Amino acid sequence: MAEGTAKVAPMVISQGTPAPAPMPGVKAKAVLVVEDDVFLSNLLVSRLQQAGLKVQKAMTGEEALEILRGGTVPSLILLDIILPRKSGFEVLEEIQSDPNLQKAPVIITSNLGQESDIQKGKELGVVDYFVKAQTPIEQLVAKIKGIVEGKA
Repeated sequence: MAEGTAKVAPMVISQGTPAPAPMPGVKAKAVLVVEDDVFLSNLLVSRLQQAGLKVQKAMTGEEALEILRGGTVPSLILLDIILPRKSGFEVLEEIQSDPNLQKAPVIITSNLGQESDIQKGKELGVVDYFVKAQTPIEQLVAKIKGIVEGKA
C-alpha cells in the first residue's frame, strides 16, 4: 500500500459480521425505502447502500405506489405507516391486491407501536414490524440484508 493511503475497513453490522462486498457483474439487491422524514430517509438510504444494497426512496405513499407500478418489483419494501396523502396501511392494501407486487416482502418501520397497529400490519402480510424509537439502525439493516439475501 502506498504511503498516505488508508485501507478502508468493511462495515460491521449488528452481529459483528463484515458486510460482504457486492459481487462483480451482479446487480445489487434493491430495496424501496418509503419514509417521509428526510433525515431518517437519507440515513437509511446511506446505511443500506453501505451494506451493498441498491436503494430507491419515496416520501409519500402515492410516490411509493408509482415507483412500484412503474418498474421492477424490489427485493424488499421498507414502509413507514404515517405518510402524507396515502398511509402505509393503504399502500399495503394496494400491494396485497396486486399479484405482481405482493411478491415483495414488506417491513414496517413506524412510531406506531400499539399492538393493534402491529396486528394490522401482520394481517396485511408484513414480514416484520419495527418501532423506530426502539430499534437501532444496525439491527434494521441486518434484518433487511438477511431477508434480501434469503438468510432471514
